[in-house]
Amino acid sequence: MSSLNQVALIGHLGRDPEIRSFQTGGKVANLSLATTEKWKDKNTGQMQERTEWHRIAIFASGLVDVVDRYAKKGDKIYIQGRLETRKWQDQSGADRYATEVVLRPYDSKLVLLGSGAGSGGAAGQGGGSGQGQGQGGGGAPRQDLDDEIPF
Repeated sequence: MSSLNQVALIGHLGRDPEIRSFQTGGKVANLSLATTEKWKDKNTGQMQERTEWHRIAIFASGLVDVVDRYAKKGDKIYIQGRLETRKWQDQSGADRYATEVVLRPYDSKLVLLGSGAGSGGAAGQGGGSGQGQGQGGGGAPRQDLDDEIPF
């Protein structure tokens, strides 16, 4: 039987994206994404809220460029990627682990849903034909997506 490792989240950025460059010329964007669940407590009738924080690492170069240019703290985004766990040793030699949602070229997606005020948007995938905004393959974000619909 096949397996599937896919994560899709909609949430708000908890801080501005952190962009780092590698010596090889590549870049990574690290994001902190908050997803919030709200419900009404059946016993008290009061609204309850729970927020989960997610680590996001973007390695798709076009998507790194999009978040570097357009994303900021408070923005609402949709991401689709894979769960990956990193292991390292801290200064005392103890094993440490971090699980992140990773967006790599050709198997990821990012959509900027707007700022905290609810405006704007851009969409993209980790790779592919170059259509749409924020493609992992590069290119400047565009606002004329409707012009590319063939019918």
